Amino acid sequence: MRGLSSERAPVPQDAAGTSHPAHPIPFGRSQGASGSVAGSHAVMTGVTRIFGTAVHALGPVDLELRRGEFFSIVGPSGCGKSTLLDVLAGLSSPTDGTITFEGKRVRGTVPDGVGVVFQEDASFPWLTVRDNIGFGLRRAGFRGAEAEDRVRHAIDFMGLNDFADAYPNQLSGGMRQRVCIARTLVMRPRLVLLDEPFGALDQQTRLLMGDELLRLWRASGATVLLITHALDEAAMLSDRIGVMSSRPGRFIEIVETGWPRDRTSAIAAEPAFGDVTTRLWNTLREESLKAMASQRRVAG
Repeated sequence: MRGLSSERAPVPQDAAGTSHPAHPIPFGRSQGASGSVAGSHAVMTGVTRIFGTAVHALGPVDLELRRGEFFSIVGPSGCGKSTLLDVLAGLSSPTDGTITFEGKRVRGTVPDGVGVVFQEDASFPWLTVRDNIGFGLRRAGFRGAEAEDRVRHAIDFMGLNDFADAYPNQLSGGMRQRVCIARTLVMRPRLVLLDEPFGALDQQTRLLMGDELLRLWRASGATVLLITHALDEAAMLSDRIGVMSSRPGRFIEIVETGWPRDRTSAIAAEPAFGDVTTRLWNTLREESLKAMASQRRVAG
């Protein structure tokens, strides 16, 4: 296992040699844009986000996501993690700076090839699991055998065969999140953005869902960015972890875990796992104290 490393000034290395899984892709892999840069998938340069005239929420932020990597972001509450995801996804526009995905500017709309999963249960209670998963496909105009095949494959891959005709109120929280993830993945995104998708689940279920997520990541070949408050979750899942400062959020350290691509939740038993979480907490503790002090001043 490679040693733990970190980047104080986050200048990501070229990842042109990143390996991709050779086994079958469950949802298929769409081709990237012809103008994409080898090794770089999404790039944020000098990105800031200011709300109104008083709230400087984010930045400046520079981030380069390597093609096919699993990147997580941790930081104090209110530091701008979700804001970063929103502007990267094109759900809101940055106040300043530029964002590119596969070499093309992101300009206020979600680019083709980007999928987003939020913490909130976004399943439609009046639709079955099968119809929930196929919802995005239908809206995109997919019909007939291709849509049915994609949905059937997603149901099978996510272990939901026995619940295909069930409604969300008949499912556990973990199963509903599987449905939401499957609904995103049937669209074959090349970049998957996850905003605390397991935040409402208990610790044991989160670990199991983490294993499912790693399996999906390996099989799809997609680049994944995860927002999480849980340091152990970030440590288990990630190739790299960006630690953000208190508001306005910016990256103060990027930790490279060195885990093998075929990792599972069993990695938590490795001695090096504790090294990763300790490094994250040592960096994050001071920023969390700053955030709490700032909140107390505002409340007072």
